[in-house]
This record gives sequence, structure tokens and C-alpha cells, in this order.
Amino acid sequence: RIDIAKTMLMCLIHDIVEIEAGDTYAYDDDGKKNQHSREEAAADHIFGLLPNDQRDELRALFEEFDSGNTPEANFARAMDNFQPILLNNSNNGSDWREHGVSRDMVEARQKRTIPGSRVIYDIIETILDKNVKKGSLKA
Repeated sequence: RIDIAKTMLMCLIHDIVEIEAGDTYAYDDDGKKNQHSREEAAADHIFGLLPNDQRDELRALFEEFDSGNTPEANFARAMDNFQPILLNNSNNGSDWREHGVSRDMVEARQKRTIPGSRVIYDIIETILDKNVKKGSLKA
């Protein structure tokens, strides 16, 4: 059981910070090198525009998402991981093919999904099976 409203707000706040920081492609090792510092600076900027009570409340939700230490954070992270799988599945794996992504790479990233939802992880495995068979994702 999770607080759905809190989880949705957590997802939105996380995405707003990513928009400000510049989203990092999941398999961009160079981009990941400074991802955390870019997102921290973006969070400081965005939350710094708010009144103190709102700043503190929303910053806490942002940090809770990153920590992955609550059921809400784990489910929010699972949904954040699931979304690009659905997009790649809908575009016949064009992003995976363009970037030379393998199933092992996707599965390594998706291990973060399991604490949030085993059901979603199982759906992801089915999608990956389908895309490997179609040649949209390297085996």
C-alpha cells in the first residue's frame, strides 16, 4: 500500500528537476558523471523560488524519491523506469537500436524496479523478450 497522491507528486517533482537539469539518457555514461550535481543545482534553483514551507516539503519529496527508502519512492522509481520501456516498445526499439543498447544493459537498470513493483518488472521482462525476438534490442 502506498499514498498515491504523494507518489504522483514525487514523480512530477522528480521530472521537473530533470527538465531543469537536462535529462540524462539512461545509458549515457558520460552524462551520468555530472548528473547528480546538475540535478542538485536544479533542485536548489527550483525549490529556492518557493516560500520556505513549500520549499522544504517539495525538497523532502525530491530527496525521498532519490533515496528509494519508502514504498512511495520505490514505486515512483519503478514507474520512472517503466516509462522508457513503454516508449521503446511503442517505437519498435528505435532508441535502443540507435544507442546500441543490449538486454543486459536494460535489465541492470531495471533491477531498481523490483522493490517498487515485481509485477511491473515481470511486464518489463515480457517486453524485453518481445524486443529481442524482433531484433529491436540486442540479446
